Amino acid sequence: MFALVVRFDCRDLDSAVTFDELTAEVVRAIAENEPGTLTYATHAVDGEPLARVFYEVYRDRDAFQAHETAEHVRRFHARKEPLLVATRVEFLQPRN
Repeated sequence: MFALVVRFDCRDLDSAVTFDELTAEVVRAIAENEPGTLTYATHAVDGEPLARVFYEVYRDRDAFQAHETAEHVRRFHARKEPLLVATRVEFLQPRN
């Protein structure tokens, strides 16, 4: 299993709305096209209207690589970048 958490900080409220729209599109494409993606959960952050957090779990590192190179994900990355002021990625290590 391979997992990560990503935090995105949007520029402003309009950017957050657009980011959420792009997220809805890519989540549908991930569910339909990525059998190696086990969990792809997206969240708003309570009390921080410009922050979003994604929790992602993949079957293995190869499934993650397939996700990253998928056309729908590459398109999402390109379209989301102008909406953001910061991104933080944390790769997780399983315990037990």
